[in-house]
Amino acid sequence: MSRAEMVEINFDGIVGPTHNYAGLSLGNLAATRHAGAASRPRAAALQGIAKMRANLRLGLRQGILLPHRRPNPDWLAALGTDAAHAGPLCPVASSASAMWAANAATVSPAPDTADGRCHLSVANLVTMAHRSHEWPETLAQLRLAFADERHFAVHGPVPPPFGDEGAANHMRLCPAHDAPGVEVFVYGEAGGPFPARQHREASLAVARRHGVTAPLFVRQSEAAIAAGAFHNDVVAVANGPVLFTHEQAFDDKESFYAALRARVPGVEIIEVPAGAISLADAVASYLFNAQLVTLADGGMALILPEEAQHLPRVWQWLEALVAGNGPIRRLVPVDVRESMANGGGPACLRLRVVCDPSTVDPRFLMDEARLDAIAAVIAAHWPERLDPETLPARGAWPEAIAARAALLEALDLGSLL
Repeated sequence: MSRAEMVEINFDGIVGPTHNYAGLSLGNLAATRHAGAASRPRAAALQGIAKMRANLRLGLRQGILLPHRRPNPDWLAALGTDAAHAGPLCPVASSASAMWAANAATVSPAPDTADGRCHLSVANLVTMAHRSHEWPETLAQLRLAFADERHFAVHGPVPPPFGDEGAANHMRLCPAHDAPGVEVFVYGEAGGPFPARQHREASLAVARRHGVTAPLFVRQSEAAIAAGAFHNDVVAVANGPVLFTHEQAFDDKESFYAALRARVPGVEIIEVPAGAISLADAVASYLFNAQLVTLADGGMALILPEEAQHLPRVWQWLEALVAGNGPIRRLVPVDVRESMANGGGPACLRLRVVCDPSTVDPRFLMDEARLDAIAAVIAAHWPERLDPETLPARGAWPEAIAARAALLEALDLGSLL
């Protein structure tokens, strides 16, 4: 395969019809703050579609990952129960958190691997019960979307107890998407009252089986985890040769920066000082949970949540950044407030895959017409409002099953039912 055919594709998770605020994620401050609030699944899914449309109009390539069966009957059966009798397990079985595709897998593009294939390892997400049962359905989708074994190798999860939360704790720095890069695996060890979700052993295992030729293993700072940065992508994001990061993101930043400067030609590190934007403001605004993307003219844009505009000191700092002579030249605010209320910004909603689009199952690739078709299904079948306390009374939730089935049929993906 010619390297000239390789581009970055953002695969966004479509928000499922059971999107709710049950407050299941310890350490995710937004999710716990909104626990018990009414959610709007239809609006959430349409906000995600609007973000994908905006990406297409920026000239970016766009793909999708699909909602899972919820409530999950297989998981409940393994626990000796079902949706009618699940009681307190009902919210756990009904979570729509697979919408955050950044946690679906870790991706190592072909230029970085020993065998010249793109490797994907589905994340086990074992730290949180409501996410621990996602991986089988995610794996089925990845094996369908990336079935061409000449170009892809799709791996199952790292075994427990080693927690792996996917691309949310993985960055890649490189001169260009189709050039060999340095892959940065960020892990945690402590975070005050909150668990560290990415274990070092899991990161090492993923790098080994992907055959990554230039890995770096970097520890996330305890201060960042304690402040609510439960994933690295809440305090840092990379694209091409650019790292955009908070000053307090990493445990030993000087050693990390030195390694990047030695190994990534032309690397540029944009560090936001804690004196300008605190960790608390970084978490509240999710300015780092942005899609840092390369535009057709070669410049970069930050696709970031509208919430970043609501904190004046954050927005003023960003405006000064793009007014300068650096690589980030454009700010693109998007409305993903339903996802944000559960602790997921624009970057959480997407998984980045560098590959030749012709090697991907076309049913997972999007254009405006296909997004129109998805939006029509969402408008017809997704509920307008959900109250978390009503989840146990919904039982097997036939309306949610029918909504998902309608979407899969519209996309000719009925094999995933």
